[in-house]
Amino acid sequence: MTLLDAKAYNPEKERKRRRIVISIVVIVAILLFLVWWFRYWPQERLVGRFFDALQKQDYNRAYAIWMRDPGWQQHPDRHPKYPFSDFYRDWGPGGEWGIIKTFKLFGASTCPGGGTGVVVDVVVNNRTEHAQVWVEKSDNTLSYPPCDLVFR
Repeated sequence: MTLLDAKAYNPEKERKRRRIVISIVVIVAILLFLVWWFRYWPQERLVGRFFDALQKQDYNRAYAIWMRDPGWQQHPDRHPKYPFSDFYRDWGPGGEWGIIKTFKLFGASTCPGGGTGVVVDVVVNNRTEHAQVWVEKSDNTLSYPPCDLVFR
């Protein structure tokens, strides 16, 4: 094949090729944006389940979610660092947040300097002060955050 035997230029084929390339780039960009936008969705969902249990005043289930141990009542001695009595004192009706009637997940982020978990910010009972819960990514346990973040 020589230069003079080259195929004729087909503008329709080039337009179709260009549309396919642009479509693939746009789809990949949208997928990357969605992955970034919903990057904390599993942690937010877990905290939502925790606050839902608190709202229903099901403190046993809330503690099971907090500790990521559904059978904690069969072996309460496995959690000596934060026993149920302390949990109930902190999150029960006499705790800092009182009886939780409403809650709204407000945001989620990581601590400055990185970390192994996510801080989820929650508006409880429409208070101006927000509750913040740390979700450890490795085992999905909940705890108090190691840093204070301001969500706007």
